[in-house]
Amino acid sequence: MKITSLTTYTVPPRWLFLKIETDEGVTGWGEPVVEGRAATVAAAVEELSDYVVGQDPRNIEDLWTVMYRAGFYRGGPIMMSAIAGIDQALWDIKGKALGVPVHELLGGKVRESIRTYSWIGGDRPGETAAAARAAVDRGFTAVKMNGTEELQYIDTWDKVERCLENVQAIREAVGPNIGIGVDFHGRVHKPMAKVLIKELEPFKLMFIEEPVLSEHANSLLDVMRNTPTPIALGERLYSRWDFKEILATGAVDIIQPDASHCGGITEARKIAHMAEAYDVALALHCPLGPIALASCLQIDAGCYNAFIQEQSLGIHYNTSNDLLDYVTDPSVFAYEDGMVKIPDGPGLGIEVNEEYVVERAAEGHRWRNPVWRHRDGSVAEW
Repeated sequence: MKITSLTTYTVPPRWLFLKIETDEGVTGWGEPVVEGRAATVAAAVEELSDYVVGQDPRNIEDLWTVMYRAGFYRGGPIMMSAIAGIDQALWDIKGKALGVPVHELLGGKVRESIRTYSWIGGDRPGETAAAARAAVDRGFTAVKMNGTEELQYIDTWDKVERCLENVQAIREAVGPNIGIGVDFHGRVHKPMAKVLIKELEPFKLMFIEEPVLSEHANSLLDVMRNTPTPIALGERLYSRWDFKEILATGAVDIIQPDASHCGGITEARKIAHMAEAYDVALALHCPLGPIALASCLQIDAGCYNAFIQEQSLGIHYNTSNDLLDYVTDPSVFAYEDGMVKIPDGPGLGIEVNEEYVVERAAEGHRWRNPVWRHRDGSVAEW
Protein backbone atom coordinates (compact mmCIF):
# COMPACT_ATOMS: atom_id res chain seq x y z
CA MET A 1 0.00 0.00 0.00
CA LYS A 2 1.27 3.49 -0.89
CA ILE A 3 0.12 6.99 0.04
CA THR A 4 -1.03 8.88 -3.05
CA SER A 5 -2.25 12.25 -1.78
CA LEU A 6 -2.92 14.53 1.19
CA THR A 7 -5.84 16.99 1.04
CA THR A 8 -6.74 19.56 3.68
CA TYR A 9 -10.16 21.13 4.26
CA THR A 10 -10.64 24.33 6.24
CA VAL A 11 -14.11 24.01 7.77
CA PRO A 12 -16.20 26.11 10.17
CA PRO A 13 -16.20 26.92 12.96
CA ARG A 14 -12.37 26.92 13.25
CA TRP A 15 -11.11 23.49 12.25
CA LEU A 16 -8.82 21.92 9.65
CA PHE A 17 -9.40 18.36 8.44
CA LEU A 18 -6.97 16.19 6.47
CA LYS A 19 -7.73 13.27 4.17
CA ILE A 20 -4.93 10.88 3.18
CA GLU A 21 -5.60 8.59 0.21
CA THR A 22 -3.83 5.39 -0.81
CA ASP A 23 -3.49 3.36 -3.99
CA GLU A 24 -5.63 0.61 -2.45
CA GLY A 25 -8.61 2.89 -1.88
CA VAL A 26 -8.25 3.05 1.90
CA THR A 27 -8.48 6.62 3.20
CA GLY A 28 -7.69 8.10 6.59
CA TRP A 29 -8.72 11.31 8.32
CA GLY A 30 -6.84 13.56 10.71
CA GLU A 31 -7.35 16.95 12.33
CA PRO A 32 -4.14 19.02 12.10
CA VAL A 33 -4.93 22.49 13.37
CA VAL A 34 -3.75 25.30 15.56
CA GLU A 35 -6.76 27.42 16.43
CA GLY A 36 -6.28 30.71 14.61
CA ARG A 37 -3.46 29.39 12.41
CA ALA A 38 -5.28 26.84 10.23
CA ALA A 39 -3.80 28.10 6.94
CA THR A 40 -0.28 27.96 8.36
CA VAL A 41 -0.73 24.36 9.51
CA ALA A 42 -2.22 23.44 6.12
CA ALA A 43 0.94 24.79 4.49
CA ALA A 44 3.07 22.72 6.86
CA VAL A 45 1.06 19.60 5.99
CA GLU A 46 1.67 20.25 2.30
CA GLU A 47 5.42 20.57 2.94
CA LEU A 48 5.46 17.35 4.98
CA SER A 49 3.69 15.54 2.14
CA ASP A 50 7.08 15.26 0.42
CA TYR A 51 8.11 12.81 3.15
CA VAL A 52 4.99 10.62 3.03
CA VAL A 53 3.58 10.46 -0.51
CA GLY A 54 4.71 7.18 -2.07
CA GLN A 55 5.37 5.60 1.33
CA ASP A 56 3.60 2.72 3.04
CA PRO A 57 1.11 4.34 5.47
CA ARG A 58 1.38 1.39 7.85
CA ASN A 59 4.96 2.29 8.83
CA ILE A 60 3.68 4.90 11.25
CA GLU A 61 6.60 5.06 13.67
CA ASP A 62 9.13 5.45 10.87
CA LEU A 63 7.06 8.09 9.07
CA TRP A 64 6.61 10.01 12.33
CA THR A 65 10.34 9.89 12.98
CA VAL A 66 11.15 11.08 9.47
CA MET A 67 8.70 13.99 9.70
CA TYR A 68 10.12 15.02 13.07
CA ARG A 69 13.82 14.29 12.78
CA ALA A 70 14.48 14.84 9.08
CA GLY A 71 13.79 18.54 9.57
CA PHE A 72 16.69 20.40 11.16
CA TYR A 73 14.19 22.66 12.97
CA ARG A 74 11.58 20.77 14.93
CA GLY A 75 8.91 21.08 17.59
CA GLY A 76 6.51 23.94 18.22
CA PRO A 77 2.78 24.23 17.60
CA ILE A 78 2.72 24.45 13.80
CA MET A 79 5.06 21.58 12.99
CA MET A 80 3.77 19.26 15.70
CA SER A 81 0.13 19.95 14.76
CA ALA A 82 0.86 19.16 11.12
CA ILE A 83 2.55 15.92 12.15
CA ALA A 84 -0.38 15.20 14.48
CA GLY A 85 -3.01 15.30 11.76
CA ILE A 86 -0.94 13.12 9.45
CA ASP A 87 -0.29 10.66 12.27
CA GLN A 88 -4.01 10.42 13.12
CA ALA A 89 -4.84 9.73 9.49
CA LEU A 90 -2.15 7.04 9.26
CA TRP A 91 -3.59 5.23 12.29
CA ASP A 92 -7.06 5.56 10.73
CA ILE A 93 -5.78 3.94 7.53
CA LYS A 94 -4.02 1.13 9.35
CA GLY A 95 -7.06 0.30 11.45
CA LYS A 96 -9.40 0.37 8.45
CA ALA A 97 -7.04 -1.79 6.38
CA LEU A 98 -7.03 -4.42 9.13
CA GLY A 99 -10.68 -3.97 10.08
CA VAL A 100 -9.97 -3.12 13.72
CA PRO A 101 -10.12 0.02 15.90
CA VAL A 102 -6.88 1.86 16.57
CA HIS A 103 -6.98 0.98 20.27
CA GLU A 104 -6.76 -2.70 19.39
CA LEU A 105 -3.54 -2.02 17.49
CA LEU A 106 -2.20 -0.18 20.53
CA GLY A 107 -2.68 -3.06 22.95
CA GLY A 108 -6.41 -3.07 23.55
CA LYS A 109 -8.71 -1.27 25.96
CA VAL A 110 -8.39 -0.79 29.69
CA ARG A 111 -11.85 0.88 29.77
CA GLU A 112 -15.09 0.84 27.81
CA SER A 113 -15.91 4.52 28.28
CA ILE A 114 -14.47 7.65 29.87
CA ARG A 115 -15.88 10.51 31.90
CA THR A 116 -16.29 13.81 30.05
CA TYR A 117 -16.92 17.38 31.08
CA SER A 118 -19.00 20.17 29.60
CA TRP A 119 -17.72 23.69 29.00
CA ILE A 120 -19.90 26.39 30.57
CA GLY A 121 -19.76 30.11 29.93
CA GLY A 122 -17.58 31.85 27.40
CA ASP A 123 -14.31 33.74 27.27
CA ARG A 124 -15.61 36.11 29.93
CA PRO A 125 -17.14 34.11 32.80
CA GLY A 126 -20.51 35.41 33.86
CA GLU A 127 -23.85 33.73 34.48
CA THR A 128 -22.43 30.24 34.64
CA ALA A 129 -24.35 28.75 37.55
CA ALA A 130 -27.49 28.12 35.46
CA ALA A 131 -25.35 26.66 32.65
CA ALA A 132 -23.65 24.35 35.14
CA ARG A 133 -26.99 23.14 36.49
CA ALA A 134 -28.23 22.55 32.93
CA ALA A 135 -25.10 20.50 32.12
CA VAL A 136 -25.66 18.36 35.20
CA ASP A 137 -29.29 17.89 34.19
CA ARG A 138 -28.00 16.57 30.83
CA GLY A 139 -26.01 13.94 32.71
CA PHE A 140 -22.56 15.54 32.98
CA THR A 141 -20.76 15.00 36.27
CA ALA A 142 -18.13 17.67 35.64
CA VAL A 143 -17.98 21.15 34.15
CA LYS A 144 -15.21 23.60 33.26
CA MET A 145 -15.21 27.38 33.08
CA ASN A 146 -12.82 30.24 32.49
CA GLY A 147 -11.83 31.67 35.84
CA THR A 148 -11.18 35.33 35.13
CA GLU A 149 -11.28 38.08 32.57
CA GLU A 150 -8.21 40.24 31.93
CA LEU A 151 -5.80 40.41 34.86
CA GLN A 152 -2.84 42.70 35.24
CA TYR A 153 0.35 41.39 36.88
CA ILE A 154 -0.98 42.98 40.09
CA ASP A 155 -4.69 43.66 39.98
CA THR A 156 -7.48 44.81 42.26
CA TRP A 157 -9.33 42.65 44.77
CA ASP A 158 -12.67 43.04 43.02
CA LYS A 159 -11.31 40.86 40.18
CA VAL A 160 -10.53 38.14 42.72
CA GLU A 161 -13.96 38.50 44.34
CA ARG A 162 -15.67 38.19 40.95
CA CYS A 163 -13.91 34.88 40.30
CA LEU A 164 -14.75 33.56 43.75
CA GLU A 165 -18.40 34.59 43.44
CA ASN A 166 -18.75 32.82 40.09
CA VAL A 167 -17.24 29.61 41.41
CA GLN A 168 -19.27 29.76 44.62
CA ALA A 169 -22.47 30.17 42.62
CA ILE A 170 -21.63 27.09 40.57
CA ARG A 171 -20.73 25.02 43.62
CA GLU A 172 -24.02 25.97 45.26
CA ALA A 173 -25.93 25.18 42.07
CA VAL A 174 -24.47 21.72 41.47
CA GLY A 175 -23.63 20.50 44.96
CA PRO A 176 -20.45 19.04 46.45
CA ASN A 177 -19.96 16.01 44.20
CA ILE A 178 -19.84 17.57 40.74
CA GLY A 179 -16.35 18.24 39.42
CA ILE A 180 -15.52 21.88 38.68
CA GLY A 181 -12.50 22.78 36.59
CA VAL A 182 -11.41 26.41 36.62
CA ASP A 183 -9.24 27.42 33.67
CA PHE A 184 -6.90 30.36 34.24
CA HIS A 185 -6.12 30.06 30.50
CA GLY A 186 -2.59 31.37 30.97
CA ARG A 187 -4.10 34.85 31.35
CA VAL A 188 -3.07 35.07 35.02
CA HIS A 189 0.47 36.13 35.97
CA LYS A 190 2.35 34.69 38.93
CA PRO A 191 1.46 37.32 41.59
CA MET A 192 -2.29 36.98 41.03
CA ALA A 193 -2.12 33.22 40.44
CA LYS A 194 -0.73 32.81 43.96
CA VAL A 195 -3.69 34.71 45.35
CA LEU A 196 -6.36 32.92 43.30
CA ILE A 197 -5.04 29.41 43.94
CA LYS A 198 -5.17 30.01 47.68
CA GLU A 199 -8.57 31.72 47.69
CA LEU A 200 -10.19 28.99 45.56
CA GLU A 201 -9.18 26.15 47.88
CA PRO A 202 -12.46 26.11 49.89
CA PHE A 203 -14.45 25.21 46.76
CA LYS A 204 -12.77 21.80 46.40
CA LEU A 205 -12.16 22.10 42.68
CA MET A 206 -11.56 19.15 40.37
CA PHE A 207 -8.54 21.08 39.06
CA ILE A 208 -7.13 24.49 38.22
CA GLU A 209 -5.97 24.55 34.62
CA GLU A 210 -2.97 26.46 33.28
CA PRO A 211 -2.56 28.61 36.42
CA VAL A 212 0.26 30.36 34.59
CA LEU A 213 1.70 29.90 31.12
CA SER A 214 3.75 26.72 30.95
CA GLU A 215 6.94 28.70 30.37
CA HIS A 216 6.39 30.38 33.76
CA ALA A 217 5.50 27.24 35.73
CA ASN A 218 8.92 27.08 37.37
CA SER A 219 8.20 30.40 39.07
CA LEU A 220 5.15 28.95 40.85
CA LEU A 221 6.37 25.50 41.81
CA ASP A 222 6.06 25.85 45.59
CA VAL A 223 2.49 27.13 45.32
CA MET A 224 1.46 24.39 42.90
CA ARG A 225 3.11 21.66 44.96
CA ASN A 226 1.51 22.77 48.23
CA THR A 227 -2.07 23.54 47.23
CA PRO A 228 -4.61 20.74 47.84
CA THR A 229 -6.22 21.63 44.48
CA PRO A 230 -4.96 19.45 41.59
CA ILE A 231 -3.00 21.45 39.01
CA ALA A 232 -3.46 20.75 35.29
CA LEU A 233 -1.55 22.06 32.28
CA GLY A 234 -0.04 21.04 28.98
CA GLU A 235 -2.21 22.18 26.08
CA ARG A 236 0.64 24.45 24.97
CA LEU A 237 3.35 21.80 25.25
CA TYR A 238 4.07 19.93 22.05
CA SER A 239 6.30 16.91 22.62
CA ARG A 240 7.51 14.42 25.20
CA TRP A 241 10.61 16.59 25.59
CA ASP A 242 8.43 19.56 26.57
CA PHE A 243 6.53 17.45 29.09
CA LYS A 244 9.68 15.89 30.53
CA GLU A 245 10.66 19.15 32.21
CA ILE A 246 7.28 19.83 33.81
CA LEU A 247 6.76 16.26 34.99
CA ALA A 248 10.14 16.29 36.69
CA THR A 249 9.09 19.26 38.86
CA GLY A 250 6.46 17.22 40.70
CA ALA A 251 4.18 20.28 40.66
CA VAL A 252 1.61 19.06 38.12
CA ASP A 253 -1.11 16.53 38.92
CA ILE A 254 -2.84 16.32 35.53
CA ILE A 255 -1.30 16.71 32.09
CA GLN A 256 -3.35 17.89 29.12
CA PRO A 257 -1.55 17.20 25.85
CA ASP A 258 -3.62 17.86 22.74
CA ALA A 259 -3.56 14.99 20.25
CA SER A 260 -3.97 17.49 17.40
CA HIS A 261 -1.08 19.65 18.64
CA CYS A 262 1.48 17.31 20.21
CA GLY A 263 2.35 15.00 17.33
CA GLY A 264 -0.81 12.91 17.18
CA ILE A 265 -1.71 9.54 18.65
CA THR A 266 1.87 8.26 18.46
CA GLU A 267 3.35 11.07 20.57
CA ALA A 268 0.40 11.63 22.91
CA ARG A 269 0.58 8.00 24.04
CA LYS A 270 4.26 8.33 24.80
CA ILE A 271 3.58 11.47 26.82
CA ALA A 272 0.73 9.73 28.68
CA HIS A 273 2.84 6.72 29.59
CA MET A 274 5.69 8.96 30.73
CA ALA A 275 3.24 10.78 32.99
CA GLU A 276 2.02 7.49 34.45
CA ALA A 277 5.56 6.84 35.66
CA TYR A 278 5.25 10.07 37.69
CA ASP A 279 1.76 9.10 38.99
CA VAL A 280 0.26 12.00 37.02
CA ALA A 281 -3.23 11.78 35.54
CA LEU A 282 -4.14 12.34 31.88
CA ALA A 283 -6.93 14.63 30.65
CA LEU A 284 -6.41 15.12 26.93
CA HIS A 285 -7.12 18.65 25.68
CA CYS A 286 -9.74 18.70 22.89
CA PRO A 287 -11.89 21.78 22.25
CA LEU A 288 -11.83 20.74 18.57
CA GLY A 289 -13.73 18.65 16.05
CA PRO A 290 -14.88 15.02 15.76
CA ILE A 291 -11.66 13.61 14.27
CA ALA A 292 -9.64 15.07 17.13
CA LEU A 293 -12.09 13.67 19.68
CA ALA A 294 -12.08 10.23 18.06
CA SER A 295 -8.27 10.26 18.19
CA CYS A 296 -8.34 11.19 21.88
CA LEU A 297 -10.77 8.40 22.70
CA GLN A 298 -8.53 5.83 21.01
CA ILE A 299 -5.71 7.04 23.27
CA ASP A 300 -7.91 7.12 26.37
CA ALA A 301 -8.94 3.54 25.68
CA GLY A 302 -5.47 2.20 26.43
CA CYS A 303 -4.02 4.69 28.94
CA TYR A 304 -4.55 3.67 32.54
CA ASN A 305 -4.01 7.20 33.88
CA ALA A 306 -6.68 8.82 31.66
CA PHE A 307 -9.49 10.02 33.96
CA ILE A 308 -11.55 12.54 32.00
CA GLN A 309 -11.89 13.75 28.41
CA GLU A 310 -12.54 17.28 27.17
CA GLN A 311 -15.03 17.56 24.30
CA SER A 312 -16.43 20.54 22.45
CA LEU A 313 -20.16 19.77 22.14
CA GLY A 314 -21.87 23.11 22.68
CA ILE A 315 -18.66 25.01 23.44
CA HIS A 316 -18.91 28.76 22.88
CA TYR A 317 -16.56 28.64 19.87
CA ASN A 318 -18.91 26.34 17.94
CA THR A 319 -21.20 28.92 16.36
CA SER A 320 -21.81 27.94 12.73
CA ASN A 321 -21.06 24.22 13.15
CA ASP A 322 -20.80 21.87 16.10
CA LEU A 323 -18.98 18.66 16.98
CA LEU A 324 -21.39 16.13 15.49
CA ASP A 325 -22.11 17.89 12.19
CA TYR A 326 -19.27 16.33 10.21
CA VAL A 327 -19.83 12.65 11.06
CA THR A 328 -22.25 10.39 9.20
CA ASP A 329 -23.43 8.72 12.41
CA PRO A 330 -23.42 11.13 15.38
CA SER A 331 -24.40 8.30 17.74
CA VAL A 332 -20.83 6.98 17.49
CA PHE A 333 -20.07 9.43 20.31
CA ALA A 334 -22.50 7.84 22.73
CA TYR A 335 -22.87 10.20 25.70
CA GLU A 336 -24.54 8.69 28.76
CA ASP A 337 -24.42 9.69 32.43
CA GLY A 338 -21.50 12.02 31.86
CA MET A 339 -19.50 9.34 30.06
CA VAL A 340 -18.69 8.75 26.39
CA LYS A 341 -18.08 5.29 24.96
CA ILE A 342 -14.86 4.39 23.18
CA PRO A 343 -15.66 3.96 19.46
CA ASP A 344 -15.13 0.38 18.32
CA GLY A 345 -15.37 0.82 14.55
CA PRO A 346 -12.36 0.33 12.26
CA GLY A 347 -9.62 2.95 12.46
CA LEU A 348 -10.63 5.98 14.50
CA GLY A 349 -14.11 4.53 14.73
CA ILE A 350 -15.96 7.33 12.93
CA GLU A 351 -17.16 7.88 9.38
CA VAL A 352 -16.52 11.42 8.18
CA ASN A 353 -19.27 12.92 6.03
CA GLU A 354 -16.95 13.87 3.19
CA GLU A 355 -19.66 15.43 1.07
CA TYR A 356 -20.56 17.82 3.89
CA VAL A 357 -16.89 18.53 4.62
CA VAL A 358 -16.38 19.62 1.01
CA GLU A 359 -19.54 21.74 1.14
CA ARG A 360 -18.47 23.57 4.32
CA ALA A 361 -14.87 23.91 3.14
CA ALA A 362 -16.22 26.09 0.34
CA GLU A 363 -17.08 28.61 3.04
CA GLY A 364 -14.03 27.91 5.20
CA HIS A 365 -13.13 30.24 8.05
CA ARG A 366 -10.59 32.78 9.15
CA TRP A 367 -11.01 32.37 12.89
CA ARG A 368 -8.84 34.45 15.20
CA ASN A 369 -8.94 34.63 18.97
CA PRO A 370 -9.87 38.02 20.41
CA VAL A 371 -7.22 40.65 21.11
CA TRP A 372 -7.80 41.91 24.63
CA ARG A 373 -6.41 45.10 26.16
CA HIS A 374 -6.16 46.41 29.69
CA ARG A 375 -7.62 49.76 30.64
CA ASP A 376 -4.21 51.36 30.08
CA GLY A 377 -4.18 50.16 26.47
CA SER A 378 -1.58 47.40 26.89
CA VAL A 379 -2.28 43.95 25.46
CA ALA A 380 -3.83 41.46 27.87
CA GLU A 381 -3.42 37.68 27.77
CA TRP A 382 -6.48 36.01 26.29
